[in-house]
Amino acid sequence: MKRLLFVICLLIFTIFISACAQSNTEADESLQEPLEATEEEAESETEETTVPFDMMVSSGDHDHEVVIMNTEGERTGVATLEQVEEGVQIHLEAWGLPAGVHGFHIHEKGLCETPDFESAGGHFNPTDAKHGFDHPEGPHAGDLPNIEVGEDGTVQETVVADMVTLEKGEKNSLLQEGGTSLVIHADPDDYVSQPAGNAGKRIACGVIKN
Repeated sequence: MKRLLFVICLLIFTIFISACAQSNTEADESLQEPLEATEEEAESETEETTVPFDMMVSSGDHDHEVVIMNTEGERTGVATLEQVEEGVQIHLEAWGLPAGVHGFHIHEKGLCETPDFESAGGHFNPTDAKHGFDHPEGPHAGDLPNIEVGEDGTVQETVVADMVTLEKGEKNSLLQEGGTSLVIHADPDDYVSQPAGNAGKRIACGVIKN
């Protein structure tokens, strides 16, 4: 009789232990499923909100970002070019520049070799005009208004170059084979002297490319 009772108790205990183990497993699974779902949702949100680097650099076929480098080859600014109805709008933000007024031009070659940036060639001039807004036979298509750098070495300027385009294949397109460039000079452009307005040395340069 005792042996029978022992067997019955052992059987009941085994069933109880098995039921508890199954209950714990189900509980663990129920906790894990929301966690996994949350992780999947987070990954999905990350994929949707992450913007590729090249999309940040160029937001469209007619928008281009130009990195401006100083004579030491260090980044000293950025210019955003956008095709607008009047031509090409150029928004320049730069820092670490000498305070004062500086000549600012589009040059004919997309090559900015330090330390003098002579590799950028002359002004972009597809119409073979004279230099300067005040010259009767000017200006060059690449002539731009002077920019003024503050005492803190920074500048933010927006200008429109109305004689150029970002449309590829056009004679006055800045997206020529080999590119073009933006150049900042040490001195102001007088808007009339040949060939570059007596604007002095080239102190910063950025390549405009496809």
